Amino acid sequence: MNLSRPRIERVLKTLAVETPAPLARLENRWVTTPQRYHAERRRRLVEQLTQLRREEQTQMDAYRRHSGCLMEFLARALDDPAARRCGLCAACQGKPDAMRTVSQTLVREAVAFLRGADLSFQPRGLWQAGALPVFSWQGRIAADRRAEEGRVLCILGDAGWGSLVRRGKYVDGKFSSELIEALAALLQRWQPSPHPTWVTCVPSLDHTVLVADLATRLAARLGVPFVDAVQKVRATRPQKEMENSWQQAHNLDGAFRVEPWPGLAGPVLVVDDIYDSRWTFTVVAALLRQAGSGPVFPVALAANR
Repeated sequence: MNLSRPRIERVLKTLAVETPAPLARLENRWVTTPQRYHAERRRRLVEQLTQLRREEQTQMDAYRRHSGCLMEFLARALDDPAARRCGLCAACQGKPDAMRTVSQTLVREAVAFLRGADLSFQPRGLWQAGALPVFSWQGRIAADRRAEEGRVLCILGDAGWGSLVRRGKYVDGKFSSELIEALAALLQRWQPSPHPTWVTCVPSLDHTVLVADLATRLAARLGVPFVDAVQKVRATRPQKEMENSWQQAHNLDGAFRVEPWPGLAGPVLVVDDIYDSRWTFTVVAALLRQAGSGPVFPVALAANR
């Protein structure tokens, strides 16, 4: 099912405390019991909880707008009969609850720090059991099929490069030259070894030009060829819609193939704009290595977190 593991666990634990419970935990497994599950009773409970959460949200909004003692407000909300002014909070001391002005020098320094704080991500080491029947991949990912450690420039939407990435993808339909230079600087800091001799990209059937244009311009900036070696052969749902690792892997089963070319054996930089799960890089890297490529170095503009 396309649900996250924590969400499934929460549902199971909720059902397990029903009276009578329709399922129970037996050692490390969940098992059903002879009890019938009555959804109507659960629906009434959900409605009660929803109303309670709405009342809590109303209280939080009132707290945000409260001009008196903040600790006294919280104590009353928690039914403390001895609620009184604390004399210590911002309201009691007549101080603003947030900075009204910020030094532009500090802002520039913060942005510069974020723009130089690229992140690394580790390759996946195991295939999800039964998720990739077309590719017939199971068990541990062999070292000669695995991607190298990757790099990502920013978190999507952050105050460094993130807003520029979002604008390029969702507004302009093209990534700025500033981001090309930022990727080149990232590679200069990273120094992948052996140094990539060619560049390819993760293809898309929905945005056929966006990432290919990014990778082409980056390759030109690095002075190495861009080769459209990875082909997408069927449509997939966006990885951000996949709620767990099995679904993320299965979504890509049989979705790509590699077109050989004379320089395929060299180390390669695989470019994507935004990564969600690392599974796309994992599958593409395995196909490239299987086709005879050298080490595969994944790099993305942003991580969707």
